[in-house]
Amino acid sequence: MADLVKPSDEVVNNAYIKDYESLYRDSLEHPDGFWENIAKELFWYKPWDKVLVGKHPYYDWFAGGHTNIVANAIDRWQKTDKKNQLALIWEGQDGKVKQYTYQQLNEEVSRAANALKSLGVKKGDHVSIYMPRIPEQTISMLACAKIGAVHSVVYSGFSVQALKSRIEDAECKIAITADGYHFRDKLVETKKTVDDAVKDLSFVKTVVVVKRTGNPVAFTEGRDIWWEDLVSKQDSICSTEMMDSNDPLFILYTSGSTGKPKGVLHAHGGYMVGTYATSKYVFNLQSDDVYWCAADPGWITGHSYIVYAPFINGVTNLIYEGPPDYPDAGKWWSLIEKYKVSKFYTAPTVVRALMKYGDEIPQKYDLSSLKILGSVGEPINPEAWEWYYKIVGKEKCPIMDTWWQTETGMHIITPIPSLPLKPGSACKPFFGIKADVVDEKGNSVPVNTQGYLVLKKPWPAMLKDVYKDPKKYTDLYWGKIPGTYFTGDFAKKDADGYFWILGRNDDVLKVSGYRFGSAELESAFVEHPSVAEAAVIGKPHEVKGESIKAFVILKVGKQPTDELKTELKQLVRKLIGPIATPDEIEFVTALPKTRSGKIMRRVLKAKELGQPLGDTSTLED
Repeated sequence: MADLVKPSDEVVNNAYIKDYESLYRDSLEHPDGFWENIAKELFWYKPWDKVLVGKHPYYDWFAGGHTNIVANAIDRWQKTDKKNQLALIWEGQDGKVKQYTYQQLNEEVSRAANALKSLGVKKGDHVSIYMPRIPEQTISMLACAKIGAVHSVVYSGFSVQALKSRIEDAECKIAITADGYHFRDKLVETKKTVDDAVKDLSFVKTVVVVKRTGNPVAFTEGRDIWWEDLVSKQDSICSTEMMDSNDPLFILYTSGSTGKPKGVLHAHGGYMVGTYATSKYVFNLQSDDVYWCAADPGWITGHSYIVYAPFINGVTNLIYEGPPDYPDAGKWWSLIEKYKVSKFYTAPTVVRALMKYGDEIPQKYDLSSLKILGSVGEPINPEAWEWYYKIVGKEKCPIMDTWWQTETGMHIITPIPSLPLKPGSACKPFFGIKADVVDEKGNSVPVNTQGYLVLKKPWPAMLKDVYKDPKKYTDLYWGKIPGTYFTGDFAKKDADGYFWILGRNDDVLKVSGYRFGSAELESAFVEHPSVAEAAVIGKPHEVKGESIKAFVILKVGKQPTDELKTELKQLVRKLIGPIATPDEIEFVTALPKTRSGKIMRRVLKAKELGQPLGDTSTLED
């Protein structure tokens, strides 16, 4: 494949933005005007006094403005014909289907909001949501935002201790869960996890339980209540709380390799504008799109690009409960065919997982409705990019390889459909974003040189703070390289201004004085036609400082052999250099991953070195 993949004339002609460079320059020269024009496309009870105020590193976006993200996601469509359009299509792993128009979604959210009010939830109160991918998960989040409550969504695969620590830190008085759910053939007992998590937390007054599986659950008299009993009797009309632009919307916990999880705090106004703009321009969203972000609302991708931005843009939003290859490897492709999905957004790890089953499975399905593909979670290696582009997108769908974080709230470095693409590159900064690659002193590094990825201007969807830990906010994000937001990622920038994300700086190996990003090494392994996926770690070495060990998953039908190990070592040597040749290669059938698709390399390393595994609450299995 050529280094540069140019979009077709049809893609360019249909894109909102045809000239990236001039608009990008203008957005940096006049950021207030750029963001103000976008904010004017949305509903405000009271316009802002100033687009941006603040003293570094604390900023208020659309200061003085009054809005509510739900007023833009749901309410504003009720006075238009769009109220009759499908807002949400949900399909369960068991094949059960539920559909909601924008009017029906408004009624369900209003009932849930009234239910929360009946439990004493007020503006500013915190609500924990620990649920599988069912409609009530999305409805609960929207209901909290509607009445000004702050939701703290905890991914439904988390352990008792992980859930407890998050409920405790956020001091949630209400927890919303389900009796359980099936993940593949396994019953996940979410209600039991909640019971164990809150038994010593006296401030949790109510646990609301959705019936999903019908499995028997313990009920605590005076505390537990069925969702159906509570919500069904509520009025379907509920006023939406007028919020200050900088009032909190949600707390989402993100864990690093050590220490307790960080409660990342986002607010209504700036987050709303940032997610709306990025989803509109990056996915070229049109009102008749069927959009599917195959993430979980328990992660930031689900918050931003399932629960909020698609509804703010007025599209039809698909949510599927199950994994990509259950009951068979064609399941997700069958859903694209069935619902005529036009914009599809998933993680590289899913692409690689489905790729290992071969080309013939996606080729069985009619994927002609697809117009744009997306990638999120970690860098997508060029081979997976090419397979996604050719086999899934039929070389007509540009791939939006988006880089961003829980803390950024919105896409930061990303293509837009009219830009030429480079497989493996996250492309260029979104409008208004000033990104750079620098050394430890904050100096820009030369072209094609690895350095630290930093952001040099505030952006609307940026985190407001780390909940109850302002020191961590200032030190961790703004204190490493003065005057910049420190992303914690390594990157390089090529001569065309394209950014290449090389992995977390805590996923970096230093071999004989040379630094290697894990993503760079892993991409080299996946270039081999027998390899589906790889993860690398560094091990202490007397001479080199660190030696490289690779864990490799082979494609279906491929056999592990010593000859293959030799081939892989030679391939890495050829693609990166002799210094990067791995000392060890171990063939495995699975890698430890979070449900958002990120490989937990520190878990591999801890197991290899016989060290404590640390916080494994985010692991998929």
